[in-house]
Amino acid sequence: MTDASGRIPVRTAYRTCPLCEATCGLEISVDANNQIVRIRGDQDDVFSKGFICPKGSTLKQLHEDPDRLRRPLVKRDGRHVEVSWEEAWEVVRDGLARVIKEHGRSALAVYMGNPGAHNLASMTFNRAVNLALGSFNRFSASTVDQMPKHVAGGFMFGTGITIPVPDIDHTDYLLMLGANPHASNGSLCTAPDFPGRMKAIRDRGGKIVVVDPRRTKTAEASDEWLPIIPGTDVAFVAALINELFATGKADVESHIRSHVNGLDELRSAVAPFTPEVAAELCGIDAVTCRRIAAELSAAPTAAVYGRMGVNTVEFGTATAWLVDALNAVTGNLDKRGGAMFALPAAGPVTSSGGKPGGPGFKIGKGHTRVRKYPEVFGEYPVAALGEEILTPGEGQIRALISLAGNPVLSTPNSEQLDTALADLNFMVSVDIYLNETSRHADVILPPPSQLQRDHYDISLLRLAVRNVANYSPAVLPMEEGQWDEWEILAKLAGILQTLDTSVSVSDVDELAAAEMLGGLVKNSSSSIYGRDVEEILGLLAEQGLRGPTRILDVMLQTGPYGAAYGSNPGGVSVRALIDSPHGIDFGPLEPRIPEILRTSSAKVELCPPLFAANLAKVLTRLKKTSDDELLLVGRRQLKSNNSWMHNMKVLTKGSLSCTLQVHPDDAKRLGLVHGSQARVTSRVGSLVAPVEVTDSVRSGVVSLPHGWGHNVSGTKMSVAAEKPGVNSNILTDDERIDELSGNAVLNAIPVTVHSM
Repeated sequence: MTDASGRIPVRTAYRTCPLCEATCGLEISVDANNQIVRIRGDQDDVFSKGFICPKGSTLKQLHEDPDRLRRPLVKRDGRHVEVSWEEAWEVVRDGLARVIKEHGRSALAVYMGNPGAHNLASMTFNRAVNLALGSFNRFSASTVDQMPKHVAGGFMFGTGITIPVPDIDHTDYLLMLGANPHASNGSLCTAPDFPGRMKAIRDRGGKIVVVDPRRTKTAEASDEWLPIIPGTDVAFVAALINELFATGKADVESHIRSHVNGLDELRSAVAPFTPEVAAELCGIDAVTCRRIAAELSAAPTAAVYGRMGVNTVEFGTATAWLVDALNAVTGNLDKRGGAMFALPAAGPVTSSGGKPGGPGFKIGKGHTRVRKYPEVFGEYPVAALGEEILTPGEGQIRALISLAGNPVLSTPNSEQLDTALADLNFMVSVDIYLNETSRHADVILPPPSQLQRDHYDISLLRLAVRNVANYSPAVLPMEEGQWDEWEILAKLAGILQTLDTSVSVSDVDELAAAEMLGGLVKNSSSSIYGRDVEEILGLLAEQGLRGPTRILDVMLQTGPYGAAYGSNPGGVSVRALIDSPHGIDFGPLEPRIPEILRTSSAKVELCPPLFAANLAKVLTRLKKTSDDELLLVGRRQLKSNNSWMHNMKVLTKGSLSCTLQVHPDDAKRLGLVHGSQARVTSRVGSLVAPVEVTDSVRSGVVSLPHGWGHNVSGTKMSVAAEKPGVNSNILTDDERIDELSGNAVLNAIPVTVHSM
């Protein structure tokens, strides 16, 4: 076989696609010159079985993109110029030292972007940067995405990473709210070929109901679409639970009944939300609400799944909580075909055995300086980042380290943040592109391409619908003088700690490994409890493991299926996964309550008081918009999960476009014509976008996609600039956040729309 250039592949590499949460296996053909010949789905992958979406085959184009940065950039006289790594590190040291000397370490901040969740280096070495920062100013994409799920999981089950996923491979009834896996491939629910898995539900006689303001492709592939008013899902789910209590059908699975607190308190909390009350708020009539509750109760198994559309709203955490409470009171929590917990190979503390119970989940270890938002899951709301930079006073942020993110396009009131970044005294970006955010950086440190890195999905496999493990060694070699991403992060951490460029990456690496092992050998629940740290470090050295791969090996070896460095012969390790290039399948999800619980009561807390108090505010806070206002919602696009994907021509051609979707009734009332221009205005900003008239959005709702707005100067993304679109986050409001999690409100934004 040859490609169009006549090249003959000489080897085949297998790896997991790192471009979204589906973790699809790829088969990559490489020629003798280390050029990619072909990328296709790995038919033998234990999880994805050959499925691939349009993004997976573009890793070649991403690697070869001439706009992708290969050498560090330093800003001089307003322009970014290439420099050596040695010079770049000197500029980093000098800039950080200057800010620390003038303002103290409380003036430092870090932002961690979405790609870090798909990146072994970030998952293992971002922590070193955070610890070396010497400041609590940590922000991430989690607070424009998923923090409500972490907070709900934390208070209900004990840790912020204890999140149940729908067991879609075995369920008879799937209720999805604000989720569009036909575009996202699944989110906080790792499931390759989610559309195929949905089809299998219907093929075996099951039912799928989608609740969404938009008739998405997911809704079109379901049995029923319920067009809800954006931001009101909390009332609808509360009414479903209320109806189950009212009809005497609310109960929990028998094997967890003695491990649940708060059933009576939950009944009281949802009592005001009758189906009739909910109908007034959410636009789904009471008859339909009662029918859905009855169907959930009657189904042999059922799973309720809520995602972006119900998390990025004012009551995002309350909705996330009620979704899992609904799974519980229909008898489907921790039950095959319901909502279950993965047992990942590289698992957290809840996968290491031991008794249930623990310290529980807490928030508010610190607060933001300006509006006193509490810390949640180790970070502050990114909606507050702009004001923390712009507001003078003690602790004002003057230096930012941005790790693989583009918050200028992805966070609320982005024009404010854009202004704020320009006001910083110093900024460092770790990024493959000169983009809308990194253009403000004094130094940009480019990691290698995704094909030049080892890969393992630490976080995503903790949310998988099947227990599997796939490790992918780098497909292509590093170029001379290139730094691996983990080395960049380790060096940054070392400079932050010592303000000395001579700090050794190896020393930071050794310290990280020794610290991790030191904790494990002292943990009585660990499979290496009582072992000697130096002995295990020696075993790792014999294998030549270092950096993220060494840390991963420790996690795998001490995980639930691990080899435990000889104590469990035949157990999993990095070596075992290398020898299994298509992955290892550990089987379907199994019940895990009570051993997974880390609440202080050692029980599922079905109605945390903090959540009940927040729910009590819903009826007074959710108000119908005026006749002059519409509600803006976002939308996902299959070829465009992140803004940097707009720089690959193969993904931007065809149907990918940035339009304002408007219902025909609203278009007629507002004088809007398909293809014309409309001005959209919110409390914080205004923009002009092309109109797409479609009945796929309910009346009263307009929609813009996420991640566009490539029309600013100082960037180097030539393909994206040809089709810039508009930045929807010019309209989102930094003062509207979910008070329980600090998550930004990116949906149900009141806007006015006028024809141009």
